[in-house]
Amino acid sequence: MFVDLLVGIPVMVLCLVLQAIFVAYGLRPYVRYMRRRTGQESMWHNTLLLSLVMLVMLLGNFVQMSVWGALFLALGEFDDFATAVYHSGVNFATLGYGDMVMSAEWRLLGPLEAANGILMFGVSTAVMTATVTDVLKRAFEQRHQG
Repeated sequence: MFVDLLVGIPVMVLCLVLQAIFVAYGLRPYVRYMRRRTGQESMWHNTLLLSLVMLVMLLGNFVQMSVWGALFLALGEFDDFATAVYHSGVNFATLGYGDMVMSAEWRLLGPLEAANGILMFGVSTAVMTATVTDVLKRAFEQRHQG
């Protein structure tokens, strides 16, 4: 169990750093654009902006699942990367299918990844909530000014 924690916690920290990078790169262009906006954005334009932020967050989560999958592959738990990433995705999204189980030696990594996934999806949700709130606030202000 202690070895699982020694292996899993650094991967969780790496995922936290990756999530922070994706949040920064997902929000920085949005903020930069909103500072230069004309004030006449359409609903479709706002939808595109929100979609791009959401895609960056999803990509960040997929990269993290791939990191965990690479770890599982390196530990010899799976024979190919696709299977390792599938298992990782089930853990990360806390689906819990149970169609694949890791060996007793490394099975504590599954719940660690699930805890990591819950936190990272929470961060992604917070980013999307903040972005949607900002778009709605700006649209409301635009409507009441004009």
